[in-house]
Amino acid sequence: MQKITKAVFPVAGMGTRFLPATKASPKEMMPVVDKPLIQFAVEEAVAAGVTDMIFVTGRSKRAIEDHFDKAYELETELELRGKNQLLEALRNVLPKNINCIYIRQAVALGLGHAVLCAKPVVGNEPFAVLLADDLLAGDPPVMRQMVDAYNFYNCSLLGVQDVAREDTASYGIVASRPMAERLEQVSAIVEKPKPEEAPSTLGVVGRYILTPRIFHHLENANPGSGGEIQLTDGIAALLSEQQVLACRYNGVRYDCGSKIGYLRAMVEFGLTHPEVGAEFRAYLDSRNSRAPA
Repeated sequence: MQKITKAVFPVAGMGTRFLPATKASPKEMMPVVDKPLIQFAVEEAVAAGVTDMIFVTGRSKRAIEDHFDKAYELETELELRGKNQLLEALRNVLPKNINCIYIRQAVALGLGHAVLCAKPVVGNEPFAVLLADDLLAGDPPVMRQMVDAYNFYNCSLLGVQDVAREDTASYGIVASRPMAERLEQVSAIVEKPKPEEAPSTLGVVGRYILTPRIFHHLENANPGSGGEIQLTDGIAALLSEQQVLACRYNGVRYDCGSKIGYLRAMVEFGLTHPEVGAEFRAYLDSRNSRAPA
């Protein structure tokens, strides 16, 4: 059995829901307190034993490469000023054993196409996919939970959670049956079904572990609207050949692809931040005490 050592981060999207903030800066670089979304996702992958981070990028995404690169001038300036704590944080953005690989997705043709772009680097190995828009807080980290399940079952896994029936049109929805604690065997998957047509309310969130056979099905998938290749279609075809499991992860999801989800993440992570958490909580408490009855 091959270990999961590679993770794909599709980061070529335009982030239109956060314009004008994302006009010149990638949505994945939006900070939650003092850490960008993409760093949370990479740290989650590192905690799961991943060593090769594969970023599928597009135009205007240079800031992501710069973030994970060494900043000689900034480090020198911090060292001269004796800002040792900040210097240490900067140098530890990535552990030294981590490799970053960048692949350009020239045309945005869907999540399935973005994953397919990583095939030359992934090769014939199982791999993880993490969408930075979904900030998942779990203990152990969610991808670690999924890798542990992969190591036991040796098959593709989808991170899932129950969603409101009226929200099924925003998710890939799976039909499944219980198999083990927090695991279900997937029998079908449908991309963004209408509430009345959804086979369940179990929605796929931005975490996947996929076997390399997925590339065959993505290469042979029928493009949909706008020529896009959907990852959901590839997974649906994979089901005819291999077992796929749905993992009800233990943790909390913040949908940072939406403004309200992003604000919720900012509040929750702000309250637990070691530097400003106590002061922030006191501020919120003072606002609540001033609120009219």
